Amino acid sequence: MTVATGTARTFSVGEVAADSGVAPSAVRFYENHGVINAVRTAGNQRRFDGSAACRIQVAKLAQRAGLSVREIAALFADLSADPTPDEWAGVAHRLVTEVEERLRDLKAQLAAMESGTRLCEIGRNDPAR
Repeated sequence: MTVATGTARTFSVGEVAADSGVAPSAVRFYENHGVINAVRTAGNQRRFDGSAACRIQVAKLAQRAGLSVREIAALFADLSADPTPDEWAGVAHRLVTEVEERLRDLKAQLAAMESGTRLCEIGRNDPAR
């Protein structure tokens, strides 16, 4: 973390938690995993930029879609500190593409399970093994 020196509005852990609908511990969790970034004040308090709450809300959506926190951090890696609508559209496109791929895989697994084949055989023939 760096030390906050600018005059741009920043937000405390509690403010980000309230804005994003998560507990303060979740804000720190997302920070520790690179989903959001904080700077430190001279008093060693974490301060977040205005995109932190939105990033957490998108991260929660991505988690519900099956992405890990590591995958979400990678998804956000190219975002600027204050993402533009076009940047968020790029994230949305990549997220939709990932979810569609996972959905195809899940449908294939469901079809295999409904096929009458013994489950242990399906697991043995799984290319992801």
